Amino acid sequence: MQGSRLAMAAVAGTILLSSCGGASDSIAPTGNDVTTSPMTVSEAPAAVSTAATSAETATKPCVDEANIRYICGVTNGEDILPLEGTPYVLASGMNGQLTGNAATNGKIHLINRNDKSFSILFPGEAPALALDSQRFPGCPGALDTSNFSAHGLGLQSTGENQYNLYMTSHGAREAIEVFTLDVSGEPQITWVGCVPMPVTSWTNSLAILKDGGFVATQFMDPTGSGMQGVTAKEITGHVFEWHPGQEVGVIASTELSGPNGIVISPDERYLYVAAFGTAEIVRFDRSTTPVTKTAVAIGVAPDNIRWTRAGSLYAAGGNITETCGGPECGLGWSVWEVQPDSMQAARLTGVDEKAAMQGVSSASEIGEEIWIGTYGGDRLGVLAKPAQ
Repeated sequence: MQGSRLAMAAVAGTILLSSCGGASDSIAPTGNDVTTSPMTVSEAPAAVSTAATSAETATKPCVDEANIRYICGVTNGEDILPLEGTPYVLASGMNGQLTGNAATNGKIHLINRNDKSFSILFPGEAPALALDSQRFPGCPGALDTSNFSAHGLGLQSTGENQYNLYMTSHGAREAIEVFTLDVSGEPQITWVGCVPMPVTSWTNSLAILKDGGFVATQFMDPTGSGMQGVTAKEITGHVFEWHPGQEVGVIASTELSGPNGIVISPDERYLYVAAFGTAEIVRFDRSTTPVTKTAVAIGVAPDNIRWTRAGSLYAAGGNITETCGGPECGLGWSVWEVQPDSMQAARLTGVDEKAAMQGVSSASEIGEEIWIGTYGGDRLGVLAKPAQ
């Protein structure tokens, strides 16, 4: 089964290589249970070869460009989360499955937002592993620190400068890996448990629930149509839900093409999910049975979703235009902002295909900057937050 997962990941690495640019169009939803029509961008640039991919970013000099600065040396920083009220930012680090570099193992980066310096928070030289078997009785054993991939991140405050950190992970096992994080002094991270996920799942992103459970997206089934199904806009996944003491289940009526990023509203009524295959942000209302959905098409194949301090959502991904219907076109990338109540969306910023950094996967508001992550590359990007 693992061989199938690795084979499909290699296909994903070929197809997920994307970029942006694009017009400042805004889009509104048409209503509940209806998906909006795909957006078009007038005067779109011609498609370019996918050879200019994120896998090649590491071969390009890591020097600032006209409209983007770089934090050099962060490897495959797919997801980015600020620890609000501290000088720290977390960035995941995927292994080399998607870029064909088997020597790259997973890691979690700790970045100082002020001077942009960083260190490897986990695993480091002496990873702390302490399974809490009462909290995670189904976890079969410690995380294999020599074979894992730090993918999507979820953060939950448990006290002043204390956090639970959840991580979707692939490698030796498909699981949600759980850590405690203490940044009251010298940052300390300890792996404490896991929730195994179905072997037919390639779990992408997650959001932590108030009871310590989570919701998480299945991007695709690596034993089924895999990434080819996503690019064909087939239904390839859904949203999982787990609560302590229970089994992992599927939330009915959350089926999408390439469910990717996910966040949850503070009252836990709404889920916001990025549908990578159909270039949409989808809102699921959990107060109805089954859940009802509202979708808005945006101008990128969206990866992660992140809340801003003002309560809007940021999503980033490779540009989709009227001359390019999929994420493999290599036309640069954009950050889009979505208003969660109205489900209106507009392009906020981005770069074209000439930028060294491509294959973007996340956009996170860090102070007055927007930090950009990638699933395959040797840097994070930093954009100035546009005035509004």
